[in-house]
Amino acid sequence: MAQPPAQNSTIRNVLLAGILLMLAGDFLFALNDAMGKWLVASFSVGQVVLVRSIGAFFVLGPMIARQGTAKLFRIERPELQLLRVVMTTLDTALFYAAVVYLPLADVMSFYMAGPIYVAALSHLLLGEKVGWRRWMAILVGFCGVLIMLKPSSAAFSLSSTFALVGSVTFAFAIILNRRLRGTSDTSLVTWQTIGTLVVGAVLTIGNWRTPSALDFGAMLLLGVVSCGAHLMITRALKLAPASTLAPLHYSLLLWAVIFGLVFFGDMPGPRILIGSGIIVLAGLFIFHRQKVVDTVPPENVPKGVN
Repeated sequence: MAQPPAQNSTIRNVLLAGILLMLAGDFLFALNDAMGKWLVASFSVGQVVLVRSIGAFFVLGPMIARQGTAKLFRIERPELQLLRVVMTTLDTALFYAAVVYLPLADVMSFYMAGPIYVAALSHLLLGEKVGWRRWMAILVGFCGVLIMLKPSSAAFSLSSTFALVGSVTFAFAIILNRRLRGTSDTSLVTWQTIGTLVVGAVLTIGNWRTPSALDFGAMLLLGVVSCGAHLMITRALKLAPASTLAPLHYSLLLWAVIFGLVFFGDMPGPRILIGSGIIVLAGLFIFHRQKVVDTVPPENVPKGVN
C-alpha cells in the first residue's frame, strides 16, 4: 500500500535532518582535531586532554541534571563499562599524541580504517557472520593501512604507531558501544569524559604550563565542540539508516586535508593518499555488503575519532 504524500514528506525531512546532522557532526569532529593539533604544539597532551574534558561538562552538565545523577551509577555490565572507558581514553590520548608530529590527514587516514577493524572484530568477539566478500574487503583495507604505515626501519615511526593503536582502540570502543546499547548516551559519554579527565590530570603532573586566557578558552571550547559532535552524530543515527550515513563519515578525511593544508601547510604524500583511498573503498564496500545482507548491525557505524 502506497504511503500518503504527507507521510512520505515527513520521512524525507527526517532523513534529510539525519544527513545534515551527520555532516555537521563530522565537520565539528574535524574542527576538534585541528584545534587539538594546534594546542598540543604548545601544551602537553595531558594538559589538553584535562582541560578539554572539563569543557565537555558545559554540555554534559545540563544533560546529567535532566537525567539524574543516580542513573549514572545504575549501569549494565560494569566491567565492560570500565573497559570502554579505557579504550575511549586511549583513543583520545593516542590521537593527540600522534598529531604532535604527523599531519592531521595522515592521522585521520589511520582512523578511517576503524570500520574495517569493526567488521573483523564483530566476527571474532560478537560471533556475527562476515561473508567472504567482506573478509576480502577487510584484507584489502589492511593492505591500505600497511601502505600508509610503510613498516620499515627507515620509515616506521612512533607517531604512526600511536595513530595505528589509537584507531584499533577506537574500533574496540565501537564494539563495546554495541554491547552496552542499553546504557544511555549521557551515561556513556559522561564516564568516558571522566576517564579522560583522570588520565589527563595524571599526565599533567609535572607538565603543567600556565596557558593564556585565549589558550585556556580554546581548550575548554575543544571539549564543547567534541561533545557537540558526539551528540549530533548520535542523533543522526537515530533519524536515518546507518547504511545511508556511513559513507558521509569519510567527509572527515576531506576536512582533515583542508584544515591541514590551510592551518598547518600539510599536504598528504602519495603513500597516504593511495593508502587512504584503498581504505575508503574497502570501507564503503563493507557498508554496501552490510546493507545487502543485513548481518552487521547498524550500531557498527563509526561515531567519531575522539
